[in-house]
Amino acid sequence: MIELTYPFDEARVRALKAGDAVSLTGRVYTGRDKFHKFFADGGHLGLDFRDGALYHCGPVVVKAADGTWQVKAAGPTTSVRENPYEPAFIAQTGVRIIIGKGGMDAATLAAMKQHGCVYVQAVGGAAALTAAAVTRVAGVSFLEEFGAAEACWHFDVTDFRGVVAMDAHGRSLFAEVAAESKRRLDRLIG
Repeated sequence: MIELTYPFDEARVRALKAGDAVSLTGRVYTGRDKFHKFFADGGHLGLDFRDGALYHCGPVVVKAADGTWQVKAAGPTTSVRENPYEPAFIAQTGVRIIIGKGGMDAATLAAMKQHGCVYVQAVGGAAALTAAAVTRVAGVSFLEEFGAAEACWHFDVTDFRGVVAMDAHGRSLFAEVAAESKRRLDRLIG
């Protein structure tokens, strides 16, 4: 298990290899479709993503009686929907870690290689367990504009675990599985 603490150092991120198990501690921001579209349309995010992490997640967050936010579920959402936006986001913000499920395309992988970013596969189907890694909701952006599931939540996390599935060397476990599956299928159907 490789432990990484925010801010996520470019050299340490570039040293990660596809298949490495990682544990993240520190600030992680969430962002889904509306967030990415807003950014692509030139919207001002008002947040510093440099050396940070962006989590493709639509969490279930409720306000407690004392006014604090509590995260009940925080599972990853499918990342492929963000393919049109992610290369520019990586290039323009300096984000080092993208977290989600299902991987991303070759253009995003190329941006990761060029700018020193990795894709961390979070465990799908374990949203309550993932939520346990959130120690505090430090803030929220775009709650009124986007709604709770699409808002940009500012999470402080401890021991948020995942696997590097796309690295800054140009390797994608998703692409390797797809290629191997095609090879086996071609062999089966002759």
